[in-house]
Amino acid sequence: MTNTKPILVTGDRPTGRLHLGHWVGSLQNRIRFQDEYECFFLVADLHMLTTHYDKIEEVEQNVLDMVIDWLSVGLDPNRSTFYIQSQIPYITELYTILSMLCPVPRAQRIPTLKEKAQDMGVGENYSVGLLGYPILMAADILIFKASKVPVGEDQLSHLELTRELARRFNHIYGTFFPEPEAIVSDVPRLVGTDGSRKMSKSLNNCIYLSDDPKTVEERVRSMYTDPKRIRADIPGTVEGNPVFIYHDIFNPDKEEVEDLKRRYRAGKVGDVEVKQKLARAINNFLDPIREKRSYYERRTDEVREILRRGTQKAYEIAKKNMDEIISHMGLFKP
Repeated sequence: MTNTKPILVTGDRPTGRLHLGHWVGSLQNRIRFQDEYECFFLVADLHMLTTHYDKIEEVEQNVLDMVIDWLSVGLDPNRSTFYIQSQIPYITELYTILSMLCPVPRAQRIPTLKEKAQDMGVGENYSVGLLGYPILMAADILIFKASKVPVGEDQLSHLELTRELARRFNHIYGTFFPEPEAIVSDVPRLVGTDGSRKMSKSLNNCIYLSDDPKTVEERVRSMYTDPKRIRADIPGTVEGNPVFIYHDIFNPDKEEVEDLKRRYRAGKVGDVEVKQKLARAINNFLDPIREKRSYYERRTDEVREILRRGTQKAYEIAKKNMDEIISHMGLFKP
Protein backbone atom coordinates (compact mmCIF):
# COMPACT_ATOMS: atom_id res chain seq x y z
CA MET A 1 0.00 0.00 0.00
CA THR A 2 1.44 3.38 -1.04
CA ASN A 3 1.91 5.94 1.71
CA THR A 4 -0.27 9.00 1.13
CA LYS A 5 0.82 11.04 4.14
CA PRO A 6 3.03 14.08 3.53
CA ILE A 7 6.67 13.47 4.46
CA LEU A 8 8.20 15.36 7.38
CA VAL A 9 11.90 15.49 8.32
CA THR A 10 13.31 16.89 11.54
CA GLY A 11 15.95 15.96 14.08
CA ASP A 12 18.53 16.96 16.66
CA ARG A 13 22.29 17.11 16.94
CA PRO A 14 23.64 14.55 19.43
CA THR A 15 25.48 17.01 21.64
CA GLY A 16 23.93 15.87 24.93
CA ARG A 17 20.64 15.19 26.64
CA LEU A 18 17.53 17.17 25.72
CA HIS A 19 15.85 19.76 27.93
CA LEU A 20 12.52 21.48 28.47
CA GLY A 21 13.31 23.91 25.66
CA HIS A 22 13.42 20.99 23.22
CA TRP A 23 10.05 19.81 24.55
CA VAL A 24 8.43 23.22 24.08
CA GLY A 25 10.08 23.98 20.74
CA SER A 26 9.76 20.63 18.97
CA LEU A 27 9.21 17.39 20.87
CA GLN A 28 5.59 17.98 21.89
CA ASN A 29 4.69 18.75 18.28
CA ARG A 30 6.54 15.69 16.98
CA ILE A 31 4.22 13.44 18.96
CA ARG A 32 1.26 14.92 17.11
CA PHE A 33 3.12 14.88 13.79
CA GLN A 34 3.39 11.09 13.95
CA ASP A 35 -0.34 10.83 13.21
CA GLU A 36 -0.40 13.51 10.52
CA TYR A 37 2.82 12.82 8.60
CA GLU A 38 5.27 10.13 7.55
CA CYS A 39 7.97 11.22 10.00
CA PHE A 40 11.73 10.84 9.65
CA PHE A 41 13.59 11.74 12.86
CA LEU A 42 17.24 12.45 12.19
CA VAL A 43 20.20 11.88 14.52
CA ALA A 44 22.26 14.69 12.99
CA ASP A 45 25.76 13.48 13.84
CA LEU A 46 27.35 15.10 10.77
CA HIS A 47 25.86 18.44 11.78
CA MET A 48 27.34 17.89 15.23
CA LEU A 49 30.81 17.88 13.66
CA THR A 50 30.42 21.51 12.58
CA THR A 51 30.95 22.60 16.19
CA HIS A 52 32.01 19.42 18.06
CA TYR A 53 34.43 17.76 15.64
CA ASP A 54 37.00 17.39 18.44
CA LYS A 55 34.59 15.65 20.85
CA ILE A 56 33.97 12.50 18.86
CA GLU A 57 34.45 10.25 21.89
CA GLU A 58 31.15 11.60 23.28
CA VAL A 59 29.05 10.78 20.23
CA GLU A 60 27.93 7.23 21.02
CA GLN A 61 26.67 8.05 24.51
CA ASN A 62 25.13 11.32 23.31
CA VAL A 63 23.22 9.49 20.57
CA LEU A 64 21.88 6.92 23.03
CA ASP A 65 20.91 9.61 25.56
CA MET A 66 19.16 11.69 22.92
CA VAL A 67 17.22 8.79 21.39
CA ILE A 68 16.21 7.62 24.87
CA ASP A 69 14.86 11.15 25.43
CA TRP A 70 12.85 10.79 22.20
CA LEU A 71 11.42 7.47 23.33
CA SER A 72 10.77 8.74 26.85
CA VAL A 73 8.54 11.61 25.71
CA GLY A 74 6.53 9.36 23.39
CA LEU A 75 8.11 9.31 19.95
CA ASP A 76 7.21 5.92 18.53
CA PRO A 77 9.67 4.03 16.27
CA ASN A 78 6.76 1.89 15.05
CA ARG A 79 5.09 4.99 13.59
CA SER A 80 8.18 7.01 12.69
CA THR A 81 11.69 6.38 11.38
CA PHE A 82 14.70 7.04 13.64
CA TYR A 83 17.99 7.07 11.73
CA ILE A 84 21.66 8.07 11.89
CA GLN A 85 22.60 10.75 9.38
CA SER A 86 26.18 9.60 8.78
CA GLN A 87 24.99 6.10 7.87
CA ILE A 88 23.02 7.40 4.86
CA PRO A 89 25.71 8.19 2.24
CA TYR A 90 23.08 9.48 -0.19
CA ILE A 91 22.57 12.52 2.04
CA THR A 92 26.16 13.64 1.51
CA GLU A 93 25.96 12.71 -2.18
CA LEU A 94 22.99 15.04 -2.60
CA TYR A 95 24.80 17.65 -0.48
CA THR A 96 27.63 17.61 -3.05
CA ILE A 97 25.19 18.16 -5.90
CA LEU A 98 23.33 20.94 -4.10
CA SER A 99 26.58 22.68 -3.16
CA MET A 100 27.25 23.09 -6.90
CA LEU A 101 24.00 25.06 -7.16
CA CYS A 102 24.61 27.38 -4.20
CA PRO A 103 26.71 30.55 -4.64
CA VAL A 104 29.17 31.18 -1.80
CA PRO A 105 27.75 34.66 -1.01
CA ARG A 106 24.30 33.08 -0.61
CA ALA A 107 25.59 30.61 1.95
CA GLN A 108 27.43 33.41 3.75
CA ARG A 109 24.18 35.38 4.15
CA ILE A 110 22.70 32.79 6.54
CA PRO A 111 22.22 34.83 9.76
CA THR A 112 23.27 32.06 12.15
CA LEU A 113 26.64 31.54 10.44
CA LYS A 114 28.33 34.48 12.19
CA GLU A 115 26.62 33.62 15.47
CA LYS A 116 27.98 30.08 15.41
CA ALA A 117 31.45 31.28 14.40
CA GLN A 118 31.44 33.78 17.27
CA ASP A 119 30.25 31.13 19.74
CA MET A 120 33.16 28.92 18.62
CA GLY A 121 35.61 31.82 18.86
CA VAL A 122 36.89 31.35 15.29
CA GLY A 123 35.82 34.68 13.81
CA GLU A 124 36.11 34.56 10.02
CA ASN A 125 38.28 31.44 10.21
CA TYR A 126 35.33 29.03 10.18
CA SER A 127 35.34 25.72 8.35
CA VAL A 128 33.90 24.92 4.94
CA GLY A 129 31.68 22.46 6.80
CA LEU A 130 30.17 25.22 8.93
CA LEU A 131 29.60 27.35 5.83
CA GLY A 132 27.88 24.39 4.16
CA TYR A 133 25.75 23.50 7.20
CA PRO A 134 22.49 24.84 5.65
CA ILE A 135 23.22 23.03 2.36
CA LEU A 136 23.67 19.76 4.24
CA MET A 137 20.38 20.51 5.99
CA ALA A 138 18.79 20.98 2.57
CA ALA A 139 20.11 17.55 1.56
CA ASP A 140 18.68 16.03 4.76
CA ILE A 141 15.27 17.33 3.77
CA LEU A 142 15.27 16.86 0.02
CA ILE A 143 16.70 13.32 -0.06
CA PHE A 144 13.36 12.16 1.38
CA LYS A 145 11.37 14.64 -0.74
CA ALA A 146 9.91 16.11 2.45
CA SER A 147 7.12 18.64 2.15
CA LYS A 148 7.04 19.70 5.82
CA VAL A 149 9.90 20.70 8.14
CA PRO A 150 9.47 21.81 11.77
CA VAL A 151 12.00 24.57 12.49
CA GLY A 152 12.74 27.16 15.11
CA GLU A 153 12.62 30.82 14.15
CA ASP A 154 16.42 30.86 13.96
CA GLN A 155 16.34 28.19 11.23
CA LEU A 156 13.75 29.73 8.93
CA SER A 157 16.59 31.17 6.84
CA HIS A 158 18.01 27.65 6.45
CA LEU A 159 14.71 26.35 5.15
CA GLU A 160 14.39 29.25 2.74
CA LEU A 161 17.74 28.23 1.27
CA THR A 162 16.43 24.66 0.96
CA ARG A 163 13.44 25.98 -0.98
CA GLU A 164 15.72 28.06 -3.22
CA LEU A 165 17.94 25.05 -3.96
CA ALA A 166 14.91 22.90 -4.74
CA ARG A 167 13.64 25.58 -7.15
CA ARG A 168 17.05 25.94 -8.78
CA PHE A 169 17.40 22.17 -9.23
CA ASN A 170 13.87 21.96 -10.67
CA HIS A 171 14.54 24.85 -13.04
CA ILE A 172 17.78 23.36 -14.39
CA TYR A 173 16.90 19.66 -14.47
CA GLY A 174 13.11 19.62 -14.51
CA THR A 175 10.68 19.42 -11.62
CA PHE A 176 11.63 16.78 -9.08
CA PHE A 177 11.73 18.17 -5.53
CA PRO A 178 8.81 19.64 -3.60
CA GLU A 179 9.49 23.00 -1.95
CA PRO A 180 9.18 22.13 1.75
CA GLU A 181 7.12 24.31 4.04
CA ALA A 182 8.06 25.33 7.57
CA ILE A 183 6.11 24.38 10.67
CA VAL A 184 6.97 26.82 13.48
CA SER A 185 6.07 25.99 17.08
CA ASP A 186 3.58 28.24 18.90
CA VAL A 187 6.29 28.64 21.55
CA PRO A 188 9.44 28.37 19.44
CA ARG A 189 11.79 29.40 22.24
CA LEU A 190 11.79 28.80 25.98
CA VAL A 191 13.74 31.33 28.01
CA GLY A 192 16.53 29.80 30.07
CA THR A 193 16.60 29.71 33.85
CA ASP A 194 18.90 32.75 33.75
CA GLY A 195 16.05 34.76 32.22
CA SER A 196 18.11 36.45 29.53
CA ARG A 197 18.56 33.91 26.73
CA LYS A 198 16.87 30.84 25.32
CA MET A 199 17.45 27.56 27.09
CA SER A 200 20.73 26.10 25.83
CA LYS A 201 23.07 23.30 26.86
CA SER A 202 26.10 25.48 26.16
CA LEU A 203 24.80 28.27 28.42
CA ASN A 204 24.05 25.90 31.34
CA ASN A 205 20.64 27.47 31.85
CA CYS A 206 18.62 24.29 31.31
CA ILE A 207 16.29 21.92 33.07
CA TYR A 208 16.86 18.56 31.40
CA LEU A 209 14.17 15.99 30.70
CA SER A 210 16.40 13.53 32.57
CA ASP A 211 17.01 15.66 35.68
CA ASP A 212 16.06 14.02 38.98
CA PRO A 213 13.55 15.74 41.31
CA LYS A 214 16.22 17.24 43.57
CA THR A 215 18.10 18.74 40.61
CA VAL A 216 14.88 20.27 39.29
CA GLU A 217 14.22 21.83 42.69
CA GLU A 218 17.74 23.28 42.76
CA ARG A 219 17.50 24.68 39.25
CA VAL A 220 14.08 26.22 39.90
CA ARG A 221 15.24 27.68 43.21
CA SER A 222 18.06 29.51 41.41
CA MET A 223 15.83 30.82 38.60
CA TYR A 224 15.88 34.48 37.66
CA THR A 225 12.72 36.41 38.67
CA ASP A 226 11.82 40.10 39.05
CA PRO A 227 15.14 41.79 40.07
CA LYS A 228 13.30 44.77 41.58
CA ARG A 229 11.48 42.55 44.05
CA ILE A 230 13.84 42.28 47.00
CA ARG A 231 11.09 41.40 49.54
CA ALA A 232 7.92 39.34 49.34
CA ASP A 233 5.73 42.36 50.24
CA ILE A 234 6.90 44.32 47.18
CA PRO A 235 4.55 44.01 44.16
CA GLY A 236 6.23 42.06 41.39
CA THR A 237 6.06 41.84 37.61
CA VAL A 238 4.53 38.68 36.14
CA GLU A 239 4.86 39.48 32.43
CA GLY A 240 8.15 38.18 31.07
CA ASN A 241 9.05 36.65 34.43
CA PRO A 242 10.64 33.24 33.68
CA VAL A 243 9.05 31.58 36.72
CA PHE A 244 5.58 32.46 35.48
CA ILE A 245 6.42 31.62 31.86
CA TYR A 246 7.24 28.11 33.11
CA HIS A 247 4.12 28.00 35.30
CA ASP A 248 1.95 28.81 32.26
CA ILE A 249 3.53 25.98 30.27
CA PHE A 250 4.09 23.23 32.83
CA ASN A 251 1.58 23.81 35.63
CA PRO A 252 -1.81 22.32 34.65
CA ASP A 253 -3.51 23.83 37.73
CA LYS A 254 -4.55 27.11 36.10
CA GLU A 255 -6.44 28.29 39.18
CA GLU A 256 -3.26 27.96 41.24
CA VAL A 257 -1.26 29.82 38.60
CA GLU A 258 -3.75 32.70 38.46
CA ASP A 259 -3.82 32.90 42.27
CA LEU A 260 0.00 33.07 42.37
CA LYS A 261 0.03 35.80 39.71
CA ARG A 262 -2.59 37.85 41.55
CA ARG A 263 -0.73 37.62 44.87
CA TYR A 264 2.65 38.24 43.21
CA ARG A 265 1.39 41.46 41.63
CA ALA A 266 -0.03 42.50 45.00
CA GLY A 267 3.12 41.68 46.97
CA LYS A 268 1.39 38.95 48.96
CA VAL A 269 3.45 35.90 48.03
CA GLY A 270 7.17 35.19 48.18
CA ASP A 271 9.40 33.79 45.46
CA VAL A 272 9.98 30.72 47.61
CA GLU A 273 6.34 29.59 47.41
CA VAL A 274 6.07 30.42 43.71
CA LYS A 275 9.19 28.43 42.94
CA GLN A 276 8.26 25.50 45.19
CA LYS A 277 4.97 25.10 43.34
CA LEU A 278 6.73 25.41 39.98
CA ALA A 279 9.27 22.71 40.92
CA ARG A 280 6.42 20.43 41.97
CA ALA A 281 4.60 21.02 38.66
CA ILE A 282 7.73 20.37 36.57
CA ASN A 283 8.52 17.21 38.54
CA ASN A 284 4.97 15.96 38.04
CA PHE A 285 5.38 16.61 34.32
CA LEU A 286 8.73 14.80 34.22
CA ASP A 287 7.78 11.77 36.34
CA PRO A 288 6.31 9.64 33.49
CA ILE A 289 9.21 10.67 31.25
CA ARG A 290 11.67 9.55 33.92
CA GLU A 291 9.87 6.22 34.22
CA LYS A 292 10.18 5.53 30.48
CA ARG A 293 13.78 6.73 30.47
CA SER A 294 14.62 4.27 33.25
CA TYR A 295 13.11 1.46 31.14
CA TYR A 296 15.23 2.26 28.08
CA GLU A 297 18.40 2.98 30.05
CA ARG A 298 18.26 -0.66 31.15
CA ARG A 299 17.69 -1.80 27.55
CA THR A 300 20.20 0.04 25.39
CA ASP A 301 20.39 -2.98 23.05
CA GLU A 302 16.74 -2.31 22.23
CA VAL A 303 17.56 1.34 21.51
CA ARG A 304 20.41 0.29 19.20
CA GLU A 305 18.08 -2.09 17.36
CA ILE A 306 15.53 0.71 16.87
CA LEU A 307 18.28 2.80 15.29
CA ARG A 308 19.51 -0.07 13.12
CA ARG A 309 16.01 -0.77 11.79
CA GLY A 310 15.23 2.88 11.16
CA THR A 311 18.57 3.59 9.53
CA GLN A 312 18.16 0.61 7.18
CA LYS A 313 14.70 1.82 6.16
CA ALA A 314 15.96 5.38 5.62
CA TYR A 315 18.95 4.04 3.65
CA GLU A 316 16.72 2.14 1.23
CA ILE A 317 14.40 5.10 0.65
CA ALA A 318 17.32 7.51 0.19
CA LYS A 319 19.03 5.13 -2.24
CA LYS A 320 15.89 4.84 -4.36
CA ASN A 321 15.47 8.63 -4.40
CA MET A 322 19.15 9.19 -5.20
CA ASP A 323 18.94 6.78 -8.14
CA GLU A 324 15.99 8.80 -9.43
CA ILE A 325 17.88 12.08 -8.91
CA ILE A 326 20.86 10.81 -10.91
CA SER A 327 18.59 9.64 -13.73
CA HIS A 328 16.57 12.86 -13.63
CA MET A 329 19.74 14.94 -13.99
CA GLY A 330 20.97 12.79 -16.87
CA LEU A 331 24.29 11.93 -15.25
CA PHE A 332 26.09 9.11 -17.09
CA LYS A 333 25.40 5.62 -15.74
CA PRO A 334 27.63 3.05 -17.53
